[in-house]
Amino acid sequence: MPDDDPNLGLLLFIPYRCLENRVFARLAAAGFDITPAQARVFQRIGANGTRLTDLADQAQVTKQTAGFLVDQLEKAGYVRRVPDPSDARARLVQITEYGARTIPIAAAEIADIEAEWTAHLGTTQATQLRRALTKLREVTDPYA
Repeated sequence: MPDDDPNLGLLLFIPYRCLENRVFARLAAAGFDITPAQARVFQRIGANGTRLTDLADQAQVTKQTAGFLVDQLEKAGYVRRVPDPSDARARLVQITEYGARTIPIAAAEIADIEAEWTAHLGTTQATQLRRALTKLREVTDPYA
């Protein structure tokens, strides 16, 4: 029997999963094949590149898992590994020009979804929700 009073975590997860599914569908329709696991690493790559260990930490996966996902992304042409200018022994993962083409597509779908949610909730409630979640991020997101 479904829970009539779901916990906050589930109430946060359900809309996120809806958003995620729509973003991946829009990317697929545009010819991009990225899995949720790959995206978990991809979306954490900084503008100048990010070390694999940092990607693993931020995505909360093992270094081996992050390496496997970066290998897949690299093989598909979404990212490349380059020398880290601050440490010759290290390498950075960078988004390629091809990979960067996914970003505005995903951003457009997210904007569409947020507009739909705002229309459904009304501007006041949507603004309150954003403020509340932003405040909650202070105690839940170590990377904020």
